[in-house]
Amino acid sequence: MIGRPRSPRPSGGGTPVRRSVLGALAGIAALLATGVTAAPASAAPDPGATTLSAQERALAFWTPQRMREATPLDLLTVDRSDVRAPAVRTGRAKVVAPSAPASAAGPLAFPHGGGPWSGGGAVTKTAGRVFFSYQGRTASCSGNAVTSANKSTVITAGHCVKMQGAWHTNWVFVPGYHDGQRPYGTWAASKTLSTPQWTASEDINYDIGAAVVAPLDGKRLTDVVGGQGLAFNTGYNKAMYSFGFPAAAPYDGEKFIYCSGTTTRDFLLSNDHGLTCNMTGGSSGGPWFTQFSEATGTGLQSSVNSFKYNFFPNSMYGPYFGTDAQNLYQSAQSS
Repeated sequence: MIGRPRSPRPSGGGTPVRRSVLGALAGIAALLATGVTAAPASAAPDPGATTLSAQERALAFWTPQRMREATPLDLLTVDRSDVRAPAVRTGRAKVVAPSAPASAAGPLAFPHGGGPWSGGGAVTKTAGRVFFSYQGRTASCSGNAVTSANKSTVITAGHCVKMQGAWHTNWVFVPGYHDGQRPYGTWAASKTLSTPQWTASEDINYDIGAAVVAPLDGKRLTDVVGGQGLAFNTGYNKAMYSFGFPAAAPYDGEKFIYCSGTTTRDFLLSNDHGLTCNMTGGSSGGPWFTQFSEATGTGLQSSVNSFKYNFFPNSMYGPYFGTDAQNLYQSAQSS
């Protein structure tokens, strides 16, 4: 059964998008509004391949001014008549250890509903902003570099790589972004991927994306910034930390923001993790960590910032990293 969202409402000065939601959970407000229309079904993640010339154009396209002007799209309101989706596919627990150096950080408050991350550590290098073009607009999300066989894999939200049946263009990742600075360079995607459920029908329960970025100056991504670990099929009700670069008011996309707390399982319309968090549009795709160490800034990525209910504005939701998320990671790291 599907439902339809009500009309979009302004949020942080973005551009409104109207959609109908195809999938068991419909009409959810994505942090970067997910204009959803049906795309052809796919049995496996459908990669958005990028040619070398397109990568070069993307790097040239993203000037400092365009990055400053990139904005998130508006949030959508939610139809409460939507019904709960079937449970996500699960399997055996799987953990991938971090490869990021355990650099020093400092203790911060737990739980925390949202504020600047001042602890330092590895996360300030592995996490970053994502920029892309969508329907003639410039937009931003967040992402995170993870340990991978190709040393070039970024995990983000599904709607940060594909929307309304089309893969985003001019896709780049800027690790360690802050205040307009790009301390570790700008990395262009050679391929973007998502889960089969997001690729086929943009089902919010599987709002997970990945990108494989091309080498920069002869170096691979995690050789430069390190990679966080990952955890799949490890359950609910965990102590988690969420990070991102919210760009809608009261934030401006220039600061690295975090939330922390013990998550709950969404009891309304999805199978997602829920966390008290005031981050806004632009934080979509930012990493959620279990076993996160404030002392080193390392952890196991277990979700991404995905959506908010309009009637719970201070709660963030992120998809469960189950078997399909694990398969997506495997596809990305083997590319």
